[in-house]
Amino acid sequence: MKYNSVTFGQMEAVINKLGGLEGMEKFLQGKLIVSEYARAWREQDGVIYFNVTSDGTTGPEWISRLEKKGFRVGDYAKSILNSHNFKPTSGIITEVAVLKGMLFSDSDRITKKIRKEANNRDFSTPNAELACLIREKFSDEEIEDMGLVRVVVMHEPIKDSGGDPGLLRAYRSGGGRWLYAPCGYPDVGWIRSGGFAFAVSQVIKTKNLES
Repeated sequence: MKYNSVTFGQMEAVINKLGGLEGMEKFLQGKLIVSEYARAWREQDGVIYFNVTSDGTTGPEWISRLEKKGFRVGDYAKSILNSHNFKPTSGIITEVAVLKGMLFSDSDRITKKIRKEANNRDFSTPNAELACLIREKFSDEEIEDMGLVRVVVMHEPIKDSGGDPGLLRAYRSGGGRWLYAPCGYPDVGWIRSGGFAFAVSQVIKTKNLES
């Protein structure tokens, strides 16, 4: 049954969101304020934009930092984070652009064509640490809100422990909040629900010095 196009189920869901009948009463009395959810990202024409700031965390430190916060780091990802080719930066603000997989046909959604599209848009290759910053910045629920299952960072591939060129990615699944490292060969195909992260611009964050 509907009332003004709103179902009783939807009304019940709203009441539950407010904290049940007690929360609803507080809301009606003006004692509970509901504010719009402020997203840490924006989307335009199938591209997701946001900013992150590096803080000098090394690869091994990222492993410890993420695991202490309940994230799961795959073995291949750990080998990349422990590689001498993983080079952290500090105080670099990166504006990130994530190309959604929906922008590509199934046959075109391969590494080399994704990189070509990014180049056509004047996006650049990001630092590998971006994957760690993304994994820490966004919850699985936020990644889901983006319409994505995973975000692959399109950094220069780093050889994993198996000798393959790996790309770090943030991945949400029922088995936990993951940082994975799939292979990044030029002809590797990707799923439609994936996103591909590049750098739009980078600036150095200057610290305020006390006189």
